[in-house]
Amino acid sequence: LLAGFRDPRMLVYDPASAGLLAAREQVAGLCRVDADRVVLTTRTSEAYSWLFKLLCDPGDEILAPKPSYPLFEFLAALEAVRIVQYPLVYHGSWSIDFDALQRGITARTRAIVVVNPNNPTGSYLKLDELRELAGICNHNNLALISDEVFSDYALTPDARLVSTLMNLEAPTTFCLNGLSKLIGMPQMKLGWIVTNDSLARERLELIADTYLSVGTPVQYAFPHLLGARESIQAQIMDRLRSNLQFLQSQFAIRKVEGGWYAILQAPRVRTEEQWVLELLERYDVLVQPGYFYDFESEAFLVLSLLTAPDIFREGVKRLRLFVDHS
Repeated sequence: LLAGFRDPRMLVYDPASAGLLAAREQVAGLCRVDADRVVLTTRTSEAYSWLFKLLCDPGDEILAPKPSYPLFEFLAALEAVRIVQYPLVYHGSWSIDFDALQRGITARTRAIVVVNPNNPTGSYLKLDELRELAGICNHNNLALISDEVFSDYALTPDARLVSTLMNLEAPTTFCLNGLSKLIGMPQMKLGWIVTNDSLARERLELIADTYLSVGTPVQYAFPHLLGARESIQAQIMDRLRSNLQFLQSQFAIRKVEGGWYAILQAPRVRTEEQWVLELLERYDVLVQPGYFYDFESEAFLVLSLLTAPDIFREGVKRLRLFVDHS
């Protein structure tokens, strides 16, 4: 990994607004798209910021799922944009409530966000959902933003699952990913947007040129970092599968299709906050409450499957003990 940072070109300032061609070609090869479709960012959060700038005027709206990533509203507020949530519902597996989604569309709606697979539900879009979603976007002239940072971490093989939206011809689509989850290195600060709309890409490049935020060293080191992907992801997948299998042996949990998280519904004998605080104070176990992710009801606990297996197993045993004595 460190060998990639010995390139003398890192000492030369030669900015490229969409990102250095060599780095964009690496992304293009990874995603099997043309490099002209790629714009580099420092991270996915920045990609959202740029897309909200691109698509919205102040006061415009973006549809985003709930439960999901808890920073959407903060990122949107910083761009003077409003997030309108549409629900994911659970009936043995998670799915989009399309009736609620359609009711959320107004004259100020500019895009629909999907997180694929979702954080924290671990649910992928299904083929029939994608068809309906694309139809809604086309009918209402909306862009589709697909956050695919966990897409490599499928835990439940299923031919109906959609791993990426990069192959859509319409509507205007933006697919987001980066090194943070791809190789488990968020400190490297390199992400990307892949779009199917050439005009949108040109306008994104203007935004990127205004900031020139992506560091030169990580772009030249990208091939070396990417070379570690297979090894790193194999270790991550082993940990995810091992922890998920142990958790399922102890609790009945919500179905997990991919990603790094699992959701446990705790007895409603106390609030989520009480569950989390008592687990921490009495058992030295740290979990997250469902309200962090805008779950509509209680009591849900979100567990990280990325935890070291020995620590994870001990934590789950203590959680089991606490539940049994509640």
